[in-house]
Amino acid sequence: MVVIKAEAGEMEIKEVYKSFGPGKEALEDVTFKLERGKFTVLCGPSGCGKTTLINLLAGYIRPDHGEILLDGKPVKGPGWDRLVVFQETALFPWKTIWDNTMFGPMVQGKDKKEAEEKTQYLIDKVALTGFEKKFSYQLSGGMQRRAELIRALINEPRVMLMDEPFRGLDAMTRELMQEYIIKLYEETKMTILFITAELEEAIFLGDIAYFMTVRPGTIKKRMDINLPRPRIFKHIATPEYLELEKRALQIVDEEAVKAFSQLRKVGANPAA
Repeated sequence: MVVIKAEAGEMEIKEVYKSFGPGKEALEDVTFKLERGKFTVLCGPSGCGKTTLINLLAGYIRPDHGEILLDGKPVKGPGWDRLVVFQETALFPWKTIWDNTMFGPMVQGKDKKEAEEKTQYLIDKVALTGFEKKFSYQLSGGMQRRAELIRALINEPRVMLMDEPFRGLDAMTRELMQEYIIKLYEETKMTILFITAELEEAIFLGDIAYFMTVRPGTIKKRMDINLPRPRIFKHIATPEYLELEKRALQIVDEEAVKAFSQLRKVGANPAA
């Protein structure tokens, strides 16, 4: 039996600051934790530094101040123990879906037969059977997202970092992707950080939600999401879910008003 079972990691972000120059402060005193085996969602207004934070956790950039720890050890650069699923497709366009998925295990020198078994298992799991030899341009947006998801998952990272991976998908495809990520999470119990601007999505997917302030971004509020698992869509009609959504809307609305005011101060068009 094929099993995808990552060793779930725990990340600590302590007093992290990041600036890209005078007047370009992105993050300020960011402190929170990605708990082991939990699905954590991160919400905040546009431009608050969410993607910058993902890049810091992935090790693509370094903080100006503060520290980021994975299982107690400092993050000093990228690694297979942390993998990112981006907003836009990052599939290799010259490789088939099969070869894209096999890429990570082969680069790491893992057993080829075992990698092939896991590749086929994951392809079947996300309903891409029959598309193994297709290239990314031959797939729909939703199929590309599924392929990216399993390309990361096959490496069994300690932490999966997902930067608004379903943005731009139509409502039906987005719901389908939510179902896939929920099932894969509940099977693997890996540690996930999922960035989204959609509150309904955040509450449906997550165990813990963190809300960020306007730029320079910092953590404003933590909200525990105590909905039962396995998650199913009928949960969004329960009183418990609706109360969580109400609380989240109140938090986000405060920061949306601040973001609107900031745009007006610099002469930007708030409706743009």
